[in-house]
Order: sequence, then structure tokens, then C-alpha cells
Amino acid sequence: MEAVTLGRTDLKVSRIAFGAWELGGEWGSFDEDAATATIRGARDRGVTLFDTAQAYGFGASERIIGRALREDLDQRRDQLVIATKGGLRMTAGGLVRDSSRAWLREGVEDSLRALGVDYIDLYQVHWPDPNVSRAETATALDELVREGKIRHVGVSNFGVADMAEFAQTRPVESLQPPYSLFRRDVEAEVLPYARAHDIGVLVYGPLAHGLLTGTMDETTTFADDDWRSANPSFHGETFHQNLEKVRNLERFASEELGTSVAQLAIAWTLANPAVQVAIVGAKRVQHVDEAISASELHLGDDALAQIGRIMAGAPSFVGPTPDRMPTR
Repeated sequence: MEAVTLGRTDLKVSRIAFGAWELGGEWGSFDEDAATATIRGARDRGVTLFDTAQAYGFGASERIIGRALREDLDQRRDQLVIATKGGLRMTAGGLVRDSSRAWLREGVEDSLRALGVDYIDLYQVHWPDPNVSRAETATALDELVREGKIRHVGVSNFGVADMAEFAQTRPVESLQPPYSLFRRDVEAEVLPYARAHDIGVLVYGPLAHGLLTGTMDETTTFADDDWRSANPSFHGETFHQNLEKVRNLERFASEELGTSVAQLAIAWTLANPAVQVAIVGAKRVQHVDEAISASELHLGDDALAQIGRIMAGAPSFVGPTPDRMPTR
């Protein structure tokens, strides 16, 4: 699989990253043995970037990644790029943003233990915190870089103003924004800013959190502990309208391109010149194979224009935020 250098970092990464959010418990139950086999299958197929977060089960996802990749982490550490995120804290009232120096330092130590590693290749601030200055956050992460506990610093879900303020203290090396055919708001300012400042972009949700897999229909339901169970984009008339868009994309993908709607969706995100990596969650190795094939799919101008016409008028998509996560 093609490798790219992530922005201004020295990290050589695969264009498809394995996303481990589904291993944290916010997507309902899963088979850990199957998840482990899929992670190892992704590694065998050339995936070198594995993205997780402290808040994905507060150690649960990170521990599974660490166990699944143990041999590589112990013997071929320089061949893997482990990315995780911090800055969310669970309270009695639910998940809150906390990018304070104290919590970030504690989070890094917890992540190092959960992953079973001596350093983290890319540490990302999960969400901007309105109660902590960007200077405090950036300074704390800069200290951790100097201590050798993290190598590179990125942000996730940050807007242009947040990144510019953060960069006054320490450069933003990577950005992880939501981006899919149903969520294109970052095209206006965020992606152009990242490209202009050589910020590596790894997008999450390219499959619109399952909507663009082509496996959902009007009978699809979600478990109570799946965050989508309370999300309006997956219910009622909005869900039905979204599914109709997916069906139209599916017909175009199959009849005109000879591919699946999932592969079209991933390839579409990677067609944006500001985007270097698509983070894709996978429950089976087959899904990894499909994502890798998507990274090799070229969408020409005519195809991109037709995709744009199909998606015209799509309902606004409501993405995940910390306050919308199920409480446990």
C-alpha cells in the first residue's frame, strides 16, 4: 500500500489507518478475538497506522491494540505508527473535555501503560476545551515531547481559530477532522488551512459511521450502548433520506465504476488534496481489504462531479460529540 509522509512530521504512514473506536464499547458489543484477528490482518496487509484514544473505553481500545500488535511493538517498533488521543475525562455526569496540563499528563501515562509502549508516535488533543487555554495544552504536550513520551503532536475536531491559537505556542503537526460525503463543512476553511500550513490530515468517519457501508436499511436498529441509537441522523425521516442517497451512490459505484459504495466513499475522501489518510474501522479482514482497494481507486473529475450531484440536498449530518456519548 502507498505510504505518505504525514504533514510536517517524519512519520511514513499507510493511506489507510485502522480506527479502533469500535473497540471501546460505544458501538455496542463486539468479539475481541475477531477484533484481534482483524488488527493483525490489517498489519499483515501493510497498514502501519493504528489510531485509538484514551476515551475509547478508557484503556479498553488501547489495551486491545497493544495486545494484538504485541510482537510488532516489541520487535519492529519503528515500523508502526501508534496514534492516540487525550483530553476527555469521564465524570459522574458523563464525558467532559479536559485539556489541562495535569489531565493530559495523566492521560499520556495511562495510554503508555494500556498500549504497553515506551512512547506514542502521535498524540492528539481529542476535542478543543473551552475552559483551558490552547497555550496551556500546547505547553504540556511540548513538555511530553521533550521527555520522549510522545513524538508528535496533533489535534482532532479543531477549527481554524483553535489551530492558529495552539500554533502560537507549538506547531500543529496533524489534524483529525470528521470528513465524509455527508459531512463536508471542513472543506470551506479547515482543510485549506491545514494544506497551507503543511498539517497532516487524517480524516475520521469516511463511511459516515456505517451509513456509507451500504449495509443499512430502514429496519436497521442500534443497541442502547451504541452512540448512534440517540443520533438523529440514524432515525426517522432523516435516516430514510440518507439511505436514499446511499442507494443512489451505490448504483453509480456499481454501474459506472465497478466498485462498492464503501470503496467509493473512502476514495472520495482521499481524492481531496489536503487529505493524506482515511481512518477506517473494520470488524473483519474483508473490510480492511476493501479499504485498501479504495485507497488505490482514482476518481476522475467526471465521477467527482456526478457524486456531487447525487449528494446535493442531503440532510445535515449530526456527528458524534462527547456530550452525545452513552453514559456507563
